[in-house]
Amino acid sequence: MAEITLRNLSIQFGAFKAVDDVSLTVKNGEFVVYLGPSGCGKTTTLRCIAGLVKATSGDVLFDGAAVNDLSASERNIAMVFQFVSLYPHLSIKENIVFPLKARGVARAEITRKLDWVTDIFKLGDELARYPGALPPGARQKVALARAVIRDPAVLLLDEPLSAIDEQFREEMRWELGHLQRQLGVTTIYVTHDQREAMSLADRIVLMNNSRIVQVSNPDRMFFEPVDIFAGQFIGSPSMNLIDLAPVEGGLRLGDSDVTLTAARDRLPDWALSSKRPLKLGVRPLNVHLTDDPAAGVAIAVDDVFSIGRERFFSFRIGDTIHQGVDKRRSPSGSVMRVHFDPDGLLFFDAATGRRVDAEVAA
Repeated sequence: MAEITLRNLSIQFGAFKAVDDVSLTVKNGEFVVYLGPSGCGKTTTLRCIAGLVKATSGDVLFDGAAVNDLSASERNIAMVFQFVSLYPHLSIKENIVFPLKARGVARAEITRKLDWVTDIFKLGDELARYPGALPPGARQKVALARAVIRDPAVLLLDEPLSAIDEQFREEMRWELGHLQRQLGVTTIYVTHDQREAMSLADRIVLMNNSRIVQVSNPDRMFFEPVDIFAGQFIGSPSMNLIDLAPVEGGLRLGDSDVTLTAARDRLPDWALSSKRPLKLGVRPLNVHLTDDPAAGVAIAVDDVFSIGRERFFSFRIGDTIHQGVDKRRSPSGSVMRVHFDPDGLLFFDAATGRRVDAEVAA
């Protein structure tokens, strides 16, 4: 296991800066997930840690020692990619032990380590089979077993579940988290799937436009986003984002006639008196329907729909459609009062997109 430190890391391809001044420390044994949209720099960062891409500037350190000039084979890392690359002509057993045989490890040690990973990954029944006979999830487990049998200091995973059918992905996600905790190996995982990030990570590193936006545990990433991008990228359905305009006694939502009032909606004093234009962020789980006239604002409900077990409703403010959680099984087209949970209101600077609070609102 190793502690990984990125220090002012930048990676440039011609005029394009793929990674821009990234600094981060991944603690020994930690499971860190790099999350972000395609092209944000997360895979390039991972490949630089692996030694497959050279840094333009900055440093990659393993346990405090710079490894910039070390090749991938000298860094004691193991990497598993999106598409499994097992040898089709070798059995599962032969695939798993291949890295040890290539390094000339003694036969007794190979047997000991094979028994170890076979037990951890529950692969005993598959050892004599060939990759083509296994379902995608099982093949990915074999690739992981082959990676960890070498006792790597760092395990690097690049979208390892994205090529697996949805029916296997949920099971593999659980197994992967369980296996990492058992192994205790420092793990860096790249994905664009927020569900994977939220369920697996000790910490999430959210990237956008080649830079780190936020680093935090999953709960804080969800409930305390640092800016509009973080707030809207995390969560499904996405966070509602509404322009605010100060009016007498409250804040008007967008260009509508809907107003949140200071008393009813428990608006903070600093937001009411803020000198900067604000946007309101509120997640659908913090927007509900109510028949209490003292608890909400009258808004027409456009539609009611379900996603899995959750039931949602949509409503309009101006020309923009927003969403809330429907616990009342309300009919479409009805006029209900919409309640915004005061504890779920987030305020963002309309110009910079950064979240603001009482300390920085003036």
